Amino acid sequence: MTYSNHHHSAALKPIGIFDSGIGGLTVAHALVKQLSKENIIYFGDTAHLPYGDKSTAAIQAYSVKIAHLLLEQECKLILIACNSASSAAYELVKEYVGSKAIVLNVIDPVVATLKENYAGKQIGLIGTRQTVASNIFKKKIADLNVGINLFANETNLLASAIEEFGNHSIIDELLKIYLAHPNLQQIDALILACTHYPIIKERISNYFKNSTEIIDPSTIVAKAVKNQLEKNNLLNATGSGNKHFYVSDYTTSFANNAKLFFDCDLKLEHYPLWD
Repeated sequence: MTYSNHHHSAALKPIGIFDSGIGGLTVAHALVKQLSKENIIYFGDTAHLPYGDKSTAAIQAYSVKIAHLLLEQECKLILIACNSASSAAYELVKEYVGSKAIVLNVIDPVVATLKENYAGKQIGLIGTRQTVASNIFKKKIADLNVGINLFANETNLLASAIEEFGNHSIIDELLKIYLAHPNLQQIDALILACTHYPIIKERISNYFKNSTEIIDPSTIVAKAVKNQLEKNNLLNATGSGNKHFYVSDYTTSFANNAKLFFDCDLKLEHYPLWD
């Protein structure tokens, strides 16, 4: 297969990832494991976190503005690494970006996995108010028509608590309240429908005494990104795996968490998108 120079140079362009805060770092981290040579630009809209509490219109406005920034940075692929933004703004961002970059969200890859592996199962889901109220998982899973029963529950304070405390034992107290919901007691698997939640995956698993499978979208989404790049001949075979992090509001919590995920090679830049 012959690659044109155009393709070669396009492959060298970075992947753009955005989220309201540190949640998308779980996806970025999984992505780096799969695609170590890719250059990554991450935007954490820390000025507006958590997105789960915002209106659809607000999330759409933030997302398009961030997509614009990532296009200016010449990203070849833009990943909306936030379930709230994926449900509220994916179609709009896709339309805005047009053919300038591939746009992916964190919901469709999970739905595809459910179709393949969880037909006929009882599936629980936890997420923010925005993600659960949008019913996007319910609709997409119903469309699959493979007999999956979905029980979706709002665990709205979890993302903020994780931003604030990281993986701290105080989270267990919240889980005791949130996960005690009657419809989460009979499930075969639980979807972590917020990119913050993998940070506390062990705690969630422990709550269920490890008897319930935890579906962690971060690795699923990373694979989907890899597939898309392969399909479009956009894999970077020679890159140095540069990572650049921007935040709309500098928070120590973001800095500390980003260091946890990406240790030493951290370039963190304050980019006040909203001034």
